[in-house]
Amino acid sequence: MNRLEPYGRSTPVAPDPEHLEEEVPVNATLTWTDLDKKAVDTARVLAADAVEKVGNGHPGTAISLAPLAYLLYQKVLKVDPSDPLWLGRDIFVLSAGHSSLTQYNQLFLAGFGLEIDDIAALRTWGSKTPGHPEVHHTNGVECTTGPLGAGVANAVGFAMASRKAQELYDPNAVPGDSPFDHFVYAIAGDGCMQEGVSGEASSLAATQNLGNLILFYDDNRISIEGDTKIAFSEDVEGRYAAYGWHTQHVDFTNGFTTYTEKVDELYKAIEAAKAVTDRPSFIKVTTIIGWPLPNKAGDHSVHGSKIGADEVAALKTELGFDPAKNFEVDPEVLAHTRKQAAENAAAAKAEWEPKFEAWKKANPEQAALLDRVAKNEVPEGLDAALPVFSSEKKKATRAASGEVLTALGAVLPELWGGSADLAGSNNTTMKGASSFIPAERSSHEFEGAPNGRTLHFGIREHAMGNIVNAINLAGLTRAYGATFLVFSDYMRPAARLAAISNAPSVFVWTHDGIGVGEDGPTHQPIEHIPSLRLIPNFDVVRPGDANETAAAWAQILRNHDRPAAIILSRQDLAVFDRSEGTEFASTEGVAKGGYTLVEASAEPKVILLGTGSEVEICVAAREQLEAAGIPASVVSMPCVEWYEAQDDAYKASVLPEGVPVVTVEAAQPIGWKDVVGCNSRQIGIDHFGASAAAGVLYKEFGITADAVVAAAKELVG
Repeated sequence: MNRLEPYGRSTPVAPDPEHLEEEVPVNATLTWTDLDKKAVDTARVLAADAVEKVGNGHPGTAISLAPLAYLLYQKVLKVDPSDPLWLGRDIFVLSAGHSSLTQYNQLFLAGFGLEIDDIAALRTWGSKTPGHPEVHHTNGVECTTGPLGAGVANAVGFAMASRKAQELYDPNAVPGDSPFDHFVYAIAGDGCMQEGVSGEASSLAATQNLGNLILFYDDNRISIEGDTKIAFSEDVEGRYAAYGWHTQHVDFTNGFTTYTEKVDELYKAIEAAKAVTDRPSFIKVTTIIGWPLPNKAGDHSVHGSKIGADEVAALKTELGFDPAKNFEVDPEVLAHTRKQAAENAAAAKAEWEPKFEAWKKANPEQAALLDRVAKNEVPEGLDAALPVFSSEKKKATRAASGEVLTALGAVLPELWGGSADLAGSNNTTMKGASSFIPAERSSHEFEGAPNGRTLHFGIREHAMGNIVNAINLAGLTRAYGATFLVFSDYMRPAARLAAISNAPSVFVWTHDGIGVGEDGPTHQPIEHIPSLRLIPNFDVVRPGDANETAAAWAQILRNHDRPAAIILSRQDLAVFDRSEGTEFASTEGVAKGGYTLVEASAEPKVILLGTGSEVEICVAAREQLEAAGIPASVVSMPCVEWYEAQDDAYKASVLPEGVPVVTVEAAQPIGWKDVVGCNSRQIGIDHFGASAAAGVLYKEFGITADAVVAAAKELVG
């Protein structure tokens, strides 16, 4: 029975012949038993029961997509349920994260540590099965997904990370034959395809020739508002063909009559995709959401709501389950799936481990590097490699950062990154480094070569953020991505996901304020710095001069449990002379987030606290105050988050109780009283900028040494 028409649904559109790929010959034989089929039906029933029990969730896709998920976990993926972080594993990403049961049920059946009580505890306090998959929370989940489309970009990042790892650790291997090679599989839905981030990332994946990436598109044509034809009419498969992907189509809407044949067809499509090594693969899987629900299959009500007791009972009856029983799992089925998963893992490891041992013997230096990186350690020579900048010449912190990256590249071979088409402005290209692009994509400015370290994201900030997150979650390298601070708005969802995921991503955001100058208010960030500080578990680092920039990079790279943004100036800034005997403190305090840069001549009557570009304004204001007989100290606070993590004794030494504080930051001043207390004044900007030279803007908007002096005198009385 075709269950599309009764609900007013349009039938699936046949693929455009122009977009059909030449068939890739494969010799793939799928073993599919009655127990396999019953395991798929068990996953369907569990999805219905779990959502019914908690009263909310997304059962429809988990029911109709169970054959694909089961096929992947039981017949395709090289994973080990007993060792979820096995180095040789394939990566699976559920971009359609709302359908978390699609993955949880397979993790349960395969034996990744979930049991039936965990499935029954879906979306409840303290469970291992939250509403959307969360990395570090549930074994087998590689990245946190939920915001639609982000998982597609994560999958691209994982695929890039795999290729980079092979080039870094096993440079002499034949691609595809290295212990660092693996496939990345992702499932996306109609919502993912509509979000722009998936298009950004998919376009880049084709440019990168990511032959290790296979993306499944669940074409069920349903979203929360019903049939997607009201807002989504494009030929998605044609779009991916236009990107340059290898595309295939498997139609699962024919019901039980061809069920086994369709699973076999899907398996052969996967094997064909694996055989295409010069470009990523896209497999459109047309389904009926919720099939085989007897009455509600194809109805949008099953997308994001419980199905109802009567319909769940009818589903169980149709599949041969007892409608009176909930969370019913045949012990024979569970024994079969867990045994099969364990045997697959043993076979995969038996093939992989000799390769890995041979690699270690043949590549002792790379093996030592892998050991250090896996332990989240930085090399002993990190600090010694940092450049020291002279105070004789001003330098923009973005320029200093570029020199720091070049220096770090020599001691951190795992470090790589790039910009969203702003390398020359962000200063993110390590000198002498080639680009991470296929050789045929080389330009006269950038040469693609094996183990290239310069990433070219194109003008794709949102995708860049999610790609960088996945690279860092993969754990074998450390990546950064850069753009202008004002465009952090384009990638804020990725920054937030990095914080939720404890991903050690580094976001390099330059052109940090009104110092951008003539580009005007569209390019001058005002609210961005304080709003970024509102993201939990996210370090916002704004160094005050070139040497602080070097120290900030070192501390960011020492942290491996959270992301950081390093925010840098376009305009040249004073470089403070920190040599012994001068008034300026060393950069040791940078790692603590805030420190006294210049002591007062006597017991301070006021403290001037600055960040980034405004620290030099505080230094100039201090000179005026000291000349007027008002002892003043200057505190540089490059990172509020690091400072707040210090003990009370240290914080009291930097900001003694009872001493008034003037904070100076060319941004919306909200939040500073929480750091320094109410006995303070804030110099900042609470309106948009203008198009003029940086010096003019600082003067016109009252962010000057004179303004700081006036505020200090008012506080002192």
